[in-house]
Amino acid sequence: MHKLKIVSQPIIFQQKEIRRIWFKDEWWFSVVDIVEVLSDSPSPRQYWGMLKLRENQLLTICLQLKLISNDGKKYNTDCVSMQNALRLIQSIPSKKAEPFKMWLAQVGKERLDEIENPELAQERIKKLYEQKGYPQDWIDKRLRGIAIRQNLTDEWKERGVQRQIDFAILTAEISKATFGMTSSEYRDFKNISKKSKANLRDNMTDLELIFTMLGEKVTTEISKNEKPADMPSYKKVAKRGGNVAGNARIETEKEIKRSVISDKNYLNTKKSII
Repeated sequence: MHKLKIVSQPIIFQQKEIRRIWFKDEWWFSVVDIVEVLSDSPSPRQYWGMLKLRENQLLTICLQLKLISNDGKKYNTDCVSMQNALRLIQSIPSKKAEPFKMWLAQVGKERLDEIENPELAQERIKKLYEQKGYPQDWIDKRLRGIAIRQNLTDEWKERGVQRQIDFAILTAEISKATFGMTSSEYRDFKNISKKSKANLRDNMTDLELIFTMLGEKVTTEISKNEKPADMPSYKKVAKRGGNVAGNARIETEKEIKRSVISDKNYLNTKKSII
């Protein structure tokens, strides 16, 4: 099995996602997501704002880190470490407090195990998708796609790409060349709400995932061969990589006599997306 280097991946507590990121050798968790889980508030951001005003010391336990928001972009988000998450829990009256504490402890242990054996990260993500009801063959493609995406972002970083907006621009170039739509346009096409935390790729069909992987893999290989040195060059390489996948998609559609691009998504079917 291929190994995954997961540094940012949401996890599930009682059917609700909590965003997190690996930072300074430990997990940091989204405060708003924790507040939403514990308080069951329909407006967790407002709840958190009021909590900060009432208990000023909570501001000292937070650190702003970039997490993926509902629109698929990364923004600075209030986060807490494992230890400070326990302090936060004490400030929110909730019958879920004790189960949540036990769950946090298990999450911490799992990460330590994954450091010793990286393949456990892949197994954890696989189980997460299984719990959501995805079919096994789709999960295998999704995991492979994660690895390919990580190789691409590592290549971009090595070439000097640093800003999140630049990663988003380059990803949009590949998507546009592959499918005729940027990532944000694709989300609209699949009717994924801007308020949803859903990942676009988690709502792709088998074929959509395959051509996404092809575009990103070819882009990685071109970049390694040509070593572009500036943003205009990165964009040209991204477009060329996407064009390879786009041309293959068009030829595939001719053979199967239907469009590869689907407006279906896992959210509205609530079962297999293929």
